[in-house]
Amino acid sequence: MRKRFAILFSTSAILLGILILLVVVTHIALNHLLLLLFLFLASLVGWGMTRWARREHTRALLLPLLAVLTSLILGGIFAVATDQQVWEALAHVHENPWAAGQAILHSLLTTYKSWAEGSLGNPAKIQRGLEEWILTGDARTLRFALRPWSEGLVNTVPYLFTGLAVAVGFAAGLFNIGAEGQFILGGLAATWVGYSLQGIPFPLHMFLALMAGALAGAFWGFIPGILRAKTGAHEVITTIMMNHIAFKVVTWLVNGPLEGPPGTARTPDIPMSARLPTFFPPPLRVHAGIVVGLIVVAILAYLLRKTTWGFELRTVGQNPHAARYAGISIARMTVVALTLSGLLAGMGGAIHAQGLIHNVSLGFSGGYGFDAIALALLGRNDPVGVLAASLLFGVMRAGETRLQSIAGVPREIISIVQVLVIIFIAAPDLVRSLYRIRDGEAPRVVSSEEGEI
Repeated sequence: MRKRFAILFSTSAILLGILILLVVVTHIALNHLLLLLFLFLASLVGWGMTRWARREHTRALLLPLLAVLTSLILGGIFAVATDQQVWEALAHVHENPWAAGQAILHSLLTTYKSWAEGSLGNPAKIQRGLEEWILTGDARTLRFALRPWSEGLVNTVPYLFTGLAVAVGFAAGLFNIGAEGQFILGGLAATWVGYSLQGIPFPLHMFLALMAGALAGAFWGFIPGILRAKTGAHEVITTIMMNHIAFKVVTWLVNGPLEGPPGTARTPDIPMSARLPTFFPPPLRVHAGIVVGLIVVAILAYLLRKTTWGFELRTVGQNPHAARYAGISIARMTVVALTLSGLLAGMGGAIHAQGLIHNVSLGFSGGYGFDAIALALLGRNDPVGVLAASLLFGVMRAGETRLQSIAGVPREIISIVQVLVIIFIAAPDLVRSLYRIRDGEAPRVVSSEEGEI
């Protein structure tokens, strides 16, 4: 142990000296030095995580974390590759190699800094806003400084519901790719009930619209469930086809019977009586959907972990032959799981419409239902894990605007990082080889009667 500590300490001292030398030679600003030190400490933490990951009981938790860390690193490399100044410096690397290195380092630091500020806010602005609020009682500066936190929470809500929808299917050994269509139909149903019913007071109107969205999603999930139970039609195929049907139906409705202002290709706005309440004045947009999401996470975690129904659902997913031998109805659990999965996705669409968008247009979803696959895998099909993964994705998406405006990096880099997370989660052996983690039996993610998916 002492020898390992001595090696780690000496290596850290050498690397820290190299960082300081880089600052002196390339004249990097002090704030960039602090960011470099943070990255250095993060690398030490990553090294410790890999050592910890070699323990059997921590492998299942740390493999997803290492997948996210690797995706963020590769995302930074992609961002540097899109920087025109870096390519201009590389064109003259034979004349001034230090300038090329400085350009790459500056681009990388600017990318991560702008991404962090866009996702978590600027600490100096938050401190200044707090001081102004305490001294004068004016919270406007503080609200603007905390807007990234608000956007992160707002983005988390649709991720959370669609991620829970896919996770419920995974727990039962079913691959629900139809969360996108269920999400859109849930939003459309809630919007229609919201603007078409008049004269209903606030709490009741809001509840009716929310239930309409949840039931619409549940119905759209029930169809592939009953097809799987009665005919054996694979849910992957049927849910993909149901997505296409949902897209075409919504496109026709928002351009025809349900179109609001002519030529807008969107529905009328939901009135105030059907909207979810917000907690703070503008520009903060945090609404009650985050509270509903936390309640749903708690209920779902209890059902899956503490009830007979949850045990039967997980048994069907992990070993359908044993479940059948124990007298559990595979067909019934299949229908129930996909219906509940659709209900969660539809509720997410309803909350997205009632709490944030207030109407449905052609770009209503933004791919939340497809990103949900990564969320369920990253969260290990556990409601609390999905909550953490949704918060991560929501915070990352909150930083995309500042990433593009300040660092000049295309906002599509966020999508690339999310796709990389899916790749590394789907290929755990790749993560093990990168971080030299001992091979072991890969944890089961999804299973079906025919075998593991």
